[in-house]
Amino acid sequence: MKQTIKCLIAVFAAMLAVVSASAQITTSSLGGRVIDANGQAVIGAAVVATHEPSGTVYGVMTNEDGRYTINGMRSGGPYKVEVSCLGYQTVVNTDVTLQLAEQYALNATLNEDKEMLSEAIVIGQAASKFAAEKTGASTNISNQQMENLPTISRSITDVAKLSPYGGNDMSFAGADGRTANFTVDGANFNNNFGLSESLPGGGNPISLDAIEEVQVVISPYDVRQTNFVGGGVNAITKSGSNKFKGSAYVYHRNENMRGNAVNGKEVSGARDIERTTTYGFTLGGPIVKNKLFFFVNFEYSKSPSVVNRWRPSTDGVADADAFISRTSIEQMKQVSEFLKKNYGYDTGSATDFPAEESNRKILARIDWNITDNHHLAIRYNNTLNRGWNPTNASSSNCGQRAVQGRLSQYSMAFANSIYSMDNKVNTISVDFNSRFGNNLSNQFLATFSQLDDIRGTNSEKFPFIDILDGTGTFTPLMAAGYELFTWNNGVHNQVVTVKDDVTYYTGNHKITAGLSYEYQMADNSYMRNGTGYYRYNSLEDFLSGAVPETVALTYGYDGETSPAARVRYSKVALYGQEEWTPNDRFKLTAGIRLESIIFSNKDIMRNQAIYDVDYNGKHIDTGKWPTTKVQVSPRIGFSWDVLGDKSLKFRGGTGLFTGRLPLVFFTNMPTNSGMVQNVAAITTYYNDGVASPDALLQHFKGEMITDVTKLLEKMNSLDPKRFPTTITPEDGVLPSSFAAVDPKFKMPQVWKTSLAVDYAIPTPFPFSISAEFIYNKTVNGVCMTDYNMKSVDGFARFKGPDARPMYPTDYRYTKTSAYVLTNTNRGYGYSAVFSLNMSPVKGFDITAAYTRTASKELTGMPGSDASSAFTYIPTVGGPNYAPLHNSQYVTPDRIFVNLSYRDKGGNSFGIFYESMRGGGTNYSYMYENDMNGDNYNYDSIYIPTDAQIENNEFRFVSEDDKARYMAFAAKDPYLSKNKGKYAEAYSLYTPWSHRVDLQYFHDFKLKIGSSVNTLRLSVDVKNVLNIFNSSWGVYKQMNPSLNSGRILKYAGLDKEGYPTYSTASAVNGNTQTWTPMTGIGQCWYAQVGIKYMFN
Repeated sequence: MKQTIKCLIAVFAAMLAVVSASAQITTSSLGGRVIDANGQAVIGAAVVATHEPSGTVYGVMTNEDGRYTINGMRSGGPYKVEVSCLGYQTVVNTDVTLQLAEQYALNATLNEDKEMLSEAIVIGQAASKFAAEKTGASTNISNQQMENLPTISRSITDVAKLSPYGGNDMSFAGADGRTANFTVDGANFNNNFGLSESLPGGGNPISLDAIEEVQVVISPYDVRQTNFVGGGVNAITKSGSNKFKGSAYVYHRNENMRGNAVNGKEVSGARDIERTTTYGFTLGGPIVKNKLFFFVNFEYSKSPSVVNRWRPSTDGVADADAFISRTSIEQMKQVSEFLKKNYGYDTGSATDFPAEESNRKILARIDWNITDNHHLAIRYNNTLNRGWNPTNASSSNCGQRAVQGRLSQYSMAFANSIYSMDNKVNTISVDFNSRFGNNLSNQFLATFSQLDDIRGTNSEKFPFIDILDGTGTFTPLMAAGYELFTWNNGVHNQVVTVKDDVTYYTGNHKITAGLSYEYQMADNSYMRNGTGYYRYNSLEDFLSGAVPETVALTYGYDGETSPAARVRYSKVALYGQEEWTPNDRFKLTAGIRLESIIFSNKDIMRNQAIYDVDYNGKHIDTGKWPTTKVQVSPRIGFSWDVLGDKSLKFRGGTGLFTGRLPLVFFTNMPTNSGMVQNVAAITTYYNDGVASPDALLQHFKGEMITDVTKLLEKMNSLDPKRFPTTITPEDGVLPSSFAAVDPKFKMPQVWKTSLAVDYAIPTPFPFSISAEFIYNKTVNGVCMTDYNMKSVDGFARFKGPDARPMYPTDYRYTKTSAYVLTNTNRGYGYSAVFSLNMSPVKGFDITAAYTRTASKELTGMPGSDASSAFTYIPTVGGPNYAPLHNSQYVTPDRIFVNLSYRDKGGNSFGIFYESMRGGGTNYSYMYENDMNGDNYNYDSIYIPTDAQIENNEFRFVSEDDKARYMAFAAKDPYLSKNKGKYAEAYSLYTPWSHRVDLQYFHDFKLKIGSSVNTLRLSVDVKNVLNIFNSSWGVYKQMNPSLNSGRILKYAGLDKEGYPTYSTASAVNGNTQTWTPMTGIGQCWYAQVGIKYMFN
């Protein structure tokens, strides 16, 4: 033990001059023990591993315990591993394939060579499922598996479905997909800013034809793996070899290569032009044989498509199945002509929403074997994606947000209210691996990523207008104008990572120490309502120039038209671990990781007006980021080869994992603090359905002010202190709302514990099964709280079983909401997996898994704005009192089966079957309106028992409302099982869905000299069974008539002071909770491809 401590100290001391960073593992390793026929260690045996495609050679000598380890090796293979020692017969192992980020265990027994003349013993190394010595939950996906997987999007998220923990884009184990960690060759490819969970570059930042291997990690107990709490994806790109290899390919799909009906009913717009053609090529080979190699990839796709399928009705009646909104074409024509005549503004079409998307990817890589002990890899990637998006659904700066989307069965928007997005990705990585003698190795990895997202639109500069339907339920009817989040909206994110890992071997100990550094900078130009914003209670109010319900504007000070917020931080980590192998059957890994984030306060300043506000003894400083803290992540893992032949392994571990948070939740503070820009809103608040409009709204009656300068002048003239045109930190300004970060805030951290059993069944063919259980406990979760809301303690409560608090009119300290990002330790979850792998005949591979996942949290931080994250959580006592509830991202049950078969005639079949319950689209039962008076329309319902209804404890406004509710509740599985409880948020899971995807390709091969030329014709079909029956493979959604789960409405207090309720008109005993989705994505669709390959 003393020796181990001394070694660790020595290694850290050697690294003091080395700077390094938080990236994932990019290489593989090989290790084992060499013994003689008597079981004694063979000291000084030479172990030489040759990567046969490139001729790269790795060599070490066994130590005094007969052990060896080679780090920093190329992933994949095949490798030829030669073990030799004077006086013993040489043993050669062939067809050894290494997995990314895993050590391959290869032991050898040398027999004495008495004649000193014997030939080497050659062992064909069958791919052992459990040769890799992993301890935690991870899935390695090879290039061949990716090639055989049916896919049309050709994206990493499709590949991640082959992990039992995947299946829902980048969401793993019920966590928000935005917090997943995705690296390519160690470089950051995350959507760090977090406006959505899609990956950078439009969700597809790198071509699958450039990827060599992918690893999905959930609980790796290697302390080098970090930056996630749910899961991570590590990918490495292809390298050149001693043979020139290349390919050229084209894939195509269009609107005629898909179905056009769901459940026998034609989908609206199914044959509108929507086609994608992808062109690309790869080329790799030697520059200097055995020394220097190159690999390049280029890919381009173009997709004329439709960004929105909703269309206005002709009669004012909605048909959600046909994507027909209740908003009529006449109403839209009326508004469009009104805006053109009175303001000269062109709204764009009400019926056509064309959009053209494109994606271009470039990748280049150089690998250099400087010597047998020093290897350098440099990789550059550039991606540009251009696409279009529909109008934002419901966010606004109003006192109460709309309860439905702007493009939905309830509402329509015009074509000039959609927006474009340019997604740009530039990354470079430098990976240098070295070995110094037999006992010391080093990896130095440096990466740079530039990730930009820029919004655009076809609209002229004009205010955004929301028109409600006049019912007082905050249901939208129509929207027009310059999309409210697009003006001056752009994100620029830079990430620099540098890391250095040193590994030292002594006896049966392998000691790793590392130092890492990460720098992140995000510039965010974000002026919601930057062109002005108006909301009207009804169409009549809008056309007649009535007093608007809300007027809003975000503007820069002193005439600044493009204000921007910036956040910068550095993350430093120090880590070390030891792998102890006391014998050939057991390995124990123990390590610790220390991480600290250091924010730069240079880009922010205190708003004194905010700081002076007393929020019940709390003062908020928007000029300081959280203080620097050290977060400790200890981990321990083990792997036990129970029988000693790698056929039965028991493994597991426990430890802390520190993740990341989308940067948008940090930039919310400078963006909304009132110092970079003023987020001004003159709005209406509500209590028990009674409106309380801001007195200043009367001044905006009549014609809208559409010029931003004049609108600001008007607001400034009404209240110069509230709407100043210039500002100093000493004075500040109190905005309508602002965001802040708790000074004690820590990055997300979770404690994971797992146990697993792997068993290779003794059959004539490879057949293995695994069972794994992971338990997660939140240590530092993330949540949002509003300091401006008073405690509900002491508030009056409703009579009857639904005794939730009743918010009084003065439940706020001020008129300014203070959304503060903070931590919670509440939350837990688990995942249980059973999987099998078999190859019953050569070329036929089967992988199958069932995963059960549960995840409880306070909030999934929905949206990207602080107010969105605070608002969109169904609660009983108000958003500050969110109870522990099911994660909105969790897929509780998932099954997949992946089959692939290749014959000798060049035919290949791939079949992927997936069945899931939930699928990440989880619903909640809520009241239609704001029952508790907190101005948030996300109130969970109370589910009364039959006795409470019959005893008049839970009261309906009529016998009809009562009868219809009771009939529906009796047949609804969730309501019938949870009577006497409040409905838990996001606990209504969509029913089981079943889909089958198919791939087929045929290779035509022609050998010319030493070159093998292949022409591949392929077809991929998603949801193939839907071809035969348009109701097969169709996902289900909550019945649109149920208004997203808002089945009851609070109807006020009766004369005895009891709350009364009405039942939504669509709810009765015959109402189906779930109905088939009707979008074009539910139909089968196909893609054909032609690919030429040589060598």
